[in-house]
Amino acid sequence: MSEILSTPGPRVRDESEIGRYLRWLESERGLSFPDYDGLWQWSVTDLDGFWSSIWEFFDVRPHTPPTATLGRRSMPDTEWFPGATLNYAEHALGREGSAEDAAAVAVVAHSQTRAPVELTFGELREQVARARAGLLRLGVRKGDRVVAYLPNIPETLVAFLATASIGAVWAACAPEFGPRSVVDRFAQLEPKVLLAVAGYRYGERDVDRRTEVAEIAAGLPTVEHVVHVPYGPHALPDALGWAGLLAEPAGGAGPVEPLSFEPVPFDHPLFVLFSSGTTGIPKAIVHRHGGILLEHLKNNALSWDLKPGDRMLWFSTTAWMLWNTLVSALLVRASIVMIDGNPVHPELREQWRIAAETGATLMGVSPGYLMACRKAGVRPAEEFDLSRLRQLGAAGSPLAADGFHWVAEQFGDRVLLNVGCGGTDVCTGILQGGPLQTVRAGEISGPCLGVAAYAYDGEGRRVVGELGELVITEPMPSMPVGFWGDTDGSRYRAAYFEAYPGVWRHGDWVRFAPEGHCVVAGRSDATLNRGGVRLGTAEFYAVVEDLPGIDDSLVVHIEDPEGGNGELLLFVAGPAELDDALRTGIARALRSALSPRHVPDVIERVPAVPRNRTGKKLEVPVKRILLGAAPESVASTDVLADPRSLDVFVAYAVGRAADPKTATDTGADTDADADMGTDMGTDRRSAS
Repeated sequence: MSEILSTPGPRVRDESEIGRYLRWLESERGLSFPDYDGLWQWSVTDLDGFWSSIWEFFDVRPHTPPTATLGRRSMPDTEWFPGATLNYAEHALGREGSAEDAAAVAVVAHSQTRAPVELTFGELREQVARARAGLLRLGVRKGDRVVAYLPNIPETLVAFLATASIGAVWAACAPEFGPRSVVDRFAQLEPKVLLAVAGYRYGERDVDRRTEVAEIAAGLPTVEHVVHVPYGPHALPDALGWAGLLAEPAGGAGPVEPLSFEPVPFDHPLFVLFSSGTTGIPKAIVHRHGGILLEHLKNNALSWDLKPGDRMLWFSTTAWMLWNTLVSALLVRASIVMIDGNPVHPELREQWRIAAETGATLMGVSPGYLMACRKAGVRPAEEFDLSRLRQLGAAGSPLAADGFHWVAEQFGDRVLLNVGCGGTDVCTGILQGGPLQTVRAGEISGPCLGVAAYAYDGEGRRVVGELGELVITEPMPSMPVGFWGDTDGSRYRAAYFEAYPGVWRHGDWVRFAPEGHCVVAGRSDATLNRGGVRLGTAEFYAVVEDLPGIDDSLVVHIEDPEGGNGELLLFVAGPAELDDALRTGIARALRSALSPRHVPDVIERVPAVPRNRTGKKLEVPVKRILLGAAPESVASTDVLADPRSLDVFVAYAVGRAADPKTATDTGADTDADADMGTDMGTDRRSAS
């Protein structure tokens, strides 16, 4: 049984947004729930009741009201709120409100390229109105595509909301991406307008992107206008300037026309997010106005406890779905902190410093960042004034139990640690915590409201207490409309509904406890099948990366076509010298903490573990390279955080092919009988 670190406090129902929602359900619907589990059970069984309550509780303002909550319930052809028309941007910017509302801060932006920028809600509305007018002058209309090669800065937010207000479709790539990756994504959409920066600053390094922008524009023949957003010392030749986009028409005078919003159907495309692109052309995942509006209202208020006057900080590039989620904090009238540049420059403490300076109430970080701070002896609650902080979010990869303990040591029960698992595919959390949920060391608190998440075995049976495929058995409004260009829906169905017809397969490997809390053990396509037993990669990393001198690691299993154990390869990165003593220590730690099945056959040191630009380890591409695939066929270097990180695996694969006997024996149980025997206490070999 996992250790309980915190439980809901006695005043949580009085002070949290989910508590306010529970009181509303009781007064308006006559529904009463004693705990989170009861509320969740209702949310995934009475879909009509739950999602209509989200609509009413958050005062969604349609231009045309819906005729029902659900027209069709079956996935993947679910019909949500038929007949409704609305606009996401109208809810993000709010009605023309009071002077007090207009003066409230909406955006605080920190950057290594320029001085901090701050916008009130009134200033944000005016800039969006001007950008909307400028896009209309460029010929952008409902359904057209506007794409951005922009960092996480206020101009990107303004352009996105202006695009959405027209009913045009938005997509973005971070300017760290190379031209090939950008064109692979944007060309699918046939965009009309491209917004771009000519460069930026990353830590101490100035990055010139003029050549890349020229190549991107040349690769997008449908682009009629390039808009230059000034950022750094360079300019884009022959491009319309940002000031020109926001300017009045020639001969105009006075204020810009009042901001208006195009009513669009609930399913109308809002933005396109892209898959990582590590296994071919990235999937262009289409998200809808209504689905994102409802899901982000629910998630940001009821899980993250954001409310008017709060402030959300979560470092993200514009290519990650967390950017879209960050922006949606505006829906509940919370303000946002936008960070661009190297998040650990000039040192590891920088994100804590910005959180203190901006008064963040919700701070999101990667589990890797928390573990790095733990290793470095950072004490954020002592070193910085984080008195406004109520929640610390962590997502992107599993967080080890030691990370939970470190956060508890730093903040006690004053700050809720909310570890989650979600995805680009649904643009939200699937498994997560919240004010009404218990926090257990090393585990996620449970499924989010409205998310019928379970674990399935290979036969489509629900399993509890053992690893299985993470599935969602009931529809969610933020499930995609589909993939752009997938006219018959075949690619969309194959991606999520092929394994279990009518059930969403997410692609993660998860274990649920009977009480609902869970552990995500890694991507199911990277799961290791060792002696007939499937093992999650996250379990390896939690043990290995806690060892002194090891900063990062990656594990790959090469199957045996004859049905044996195959070969388990572990690659480590860090300052420690990989000698026999360290190899033995790694093997002993894995054997002790996990099992003899987890002891690798080979341990090698690499300069860096390959990750994509959202921080995910590229286990499957590395495995394909080790099996002989050409590196360019498994991942574009543009999507890699370090473009050279795959080179060492290419060289290693060549060496293995030339001399397959180069493996370093770590004392693993390599025959199936010995491995199976360890469950009976008959382990016959020693790790040392």
